Amino acid sequence: MRDYYEILGVNKNADDASLKRAYRDLAMKYHPDRNPDNKEAAEKFKEASQAYEVLKDKEKRAAYDNYGHAAFEGGGSGASGFSGFQAGGFSDIFEDLFSEFTGGSRRSNTTSNNRGGDLRYNLGVSLSEAYSGIKKTIKIRAPSKCDLCSGTGSSGGEASISSCPTCQGTGKVRSSQGFFTIERTCSSCSGTGRTITNPCKKCNGSGLINKEKSLSVKIPPGVDEGTRIRISGEGEAGRNAGPPGDLYIYVNMVNSNIFNREGENLFLNVPLDIYTAANGGSIEVPSPNGKKIRISISPGTQNGKRFRLKGKGMPVLQTRSYGDLYVEADIETPVNLSNKQKKLIAEFYESLEENNNPRVKKYKNFLNDY
Repeated sequence: MRDYYEILGVNKNADDASLKRAYRDLAMKYHPDRNPDNKEAAEKFKEASQAYEVLKDKEKRAAYDNYGHAAFEGGGSGASGFSGFQAGGFSDIFEDLFSEFTGGSRRSNTTSNNRGGDLRYNLGVSLSEAYSGIKKTIKIRAPSKCDLCSGTGSSGGEASISSCPTCQGTGKVRSSQGFFTIERTCSSCSGTGRTITNPCKKCNGSGLINKEKSLSVKIPPGVDEGTRIRISGEGEAGRNAGPPGDLYIYVNMVNSNIFNREGENLFLNVPLDIYTAANGGSIEVPSPNGKKIRISISPGTQNGKRFRLKGKGMPVLQTRSYGDLYVEADIETPVNLSNKQKKLIAEFYESLEENNNPRVKKYKNFLNDY
């Protein structure tokens, strides 16, 4: 039989932390769940567990250091045949190894399992509200602590609540199946770890009743479609003194009939008369803060030209920065002309030279050479 220290890959002076770390790495590597139908991995896992079972115990380790494997032969601890690794042994080792990740004791695990569920609320937000930020009052209906029994679930208070005799208050029961110990939710108490002799009639012993409550929600500037806002402790109440869940507000942007939004930038299509487009001038355009902005139009502005207004877009969430506002010119050709207007247009057209319409000239040259 191989040396236990050699199996774990540590020296004989290794401290408890080194032993635990070495075994944890081997257990994670060779665990049967990760290596199905792999007999070699199963054997190495069993071998490492056997070595750690002995070396983690000070008395067994001292006996092993003095007498080796012979210390456990002839009805000693049973380590050489692994018979001493029974009900709870395997599970206890893993509970010891990973307690820092699972919250410590079994009872604390039971409490965390009683945590209330999280809630989701879809909130419609307009562009102007997203620009400036806003406080909104919402109403939610969710399981809350029963006001009659103060959430205990018992009409007689704590006096009529006792630990579940089946699981001894842990909320879980264990059963040995060959080499492994299986842990399941206790069916007697449904995992609560307790029994109530005099259940509250209002909540039927659950400690919870559905209630509607109003909450004031602060929407910060710059939120966009799908932005998630977490409100701690405003979800469902926890069972059996468990902590409450959280409320998650999901922002649904209400479509604007003025602006198109892409992230922090806004796009605005503005109709422009042909006179201003040709001669230049200035026009007023709306902005997301509800005010108007005057911009200059350069002479000869073509259809589709964009004017960039830096810093006039949406706030960038949780910063002091702003996106840009892009104004696109949509030049309108006059319609519903009178005969007099048509005559004036014709006279105007006759007065034009080729350099007045360079793109038209270029296109005509293209057609001539086509």
